[in-house]
Amino acid sequence: MRKVYPDARAALDGLLRDGMLVHSGGFGLCGIPGALIEAIRDSGVKDLTVVSNNAGIDDAGLGLLLKTRQIRKMISSYVGENKTFAEQFLAGELEIEFNPQGTLAERIRAGGAGIPAFFTRTGVGTAVAEGKETREFDGETYVMERGIMADLAIIHAWKADTEGNLVFRKTARNFNPMMATAARVTVVQVEHLVQPGEIDPDHIHTPGIYVKRIVKLPEGYEKRIEQRTTRKRA
Repeated sequence: MRKVYPDARAALDGLLRDGMLVHSGGFGLCGIPGALIEAIRDSGVKDLTVVSNNAGIDDAGLGLLLKTRQIRKMISSYVGENKTFAEQFLAGELEIEFNPQGTLAERIRAGGAGIPAFFTRTGVGTAVAEGKETREFDGETYVMERGIMADLAIIHAWKADTEGNLVFRKTARNFNPMMATAARVTVVQVEHLVQPGEIDPDHIHTPGIYVKRIVKLPEGYEKRIEQRTTRKRA
C-alpha cells in the first residue's frame, strides 16, 4: 500500500470533516506536527475536538487553529503558554477538558490498547473527578477515566521508512508514539525518509502497521524553540 504523499495537504485529503476528534502529538512546540496543523488550518474544517498536551503558542502549532476558531474543544493537561487559548476559554468560546498529564497519557495509551476505561487515584477529591464514577480498591478511592480513540492522529517523527516504521528523537518522542496507536487513521510528518531495511528493527519506536500516510518535510523545515535557555560562555 502506498503510504508516502507529496505534501501535508495531500496526506490529509479525504480524512478531514467538521466535528472530528484529533490527536495532535507534541509537547509545547517540541515534536509537533506543524506542517499537518497548517494543512488542517488551510482546509477550513471546524468544530474540532483536539487532544494534545497543550495548544502550542499564539502563532505556532495548535495556536494557529485557535486563532482561526477551528477548535471547539481541547482535551489537555496544560494551557499556560497561549494567550488566545486563555482568552477564548474565559470568554466561554472554547471548551476545555483538563487532565492530569499522566492521566492524559494513559487515556491515549488505553485507547490504542483497546481498553475502554481504567481506574486511577490521581484527581480523586478534586474537580477532575466531578461527574465520574469512583470505586474503592484495597481501602483507597479511585476515579474511572475513559480511554480515548481518535478519528485522526497527526504526529511528527524524526525518521521513517516508506512502510511507516518510525523513530522519534529524544524528547520529541513525548505523546507521539501512543497517539499513533490510538486513532482510526494516523498521518505522520517526518524529517528523514528512508527505504525499508535501512532502520535497525531494534531502533523502531512505532511499527508501520499503525501508520497509514506519510509526508516528508522539505529540507530546511523550521522547528521552532518555545523557550531557549542558555548560559554564558566561560
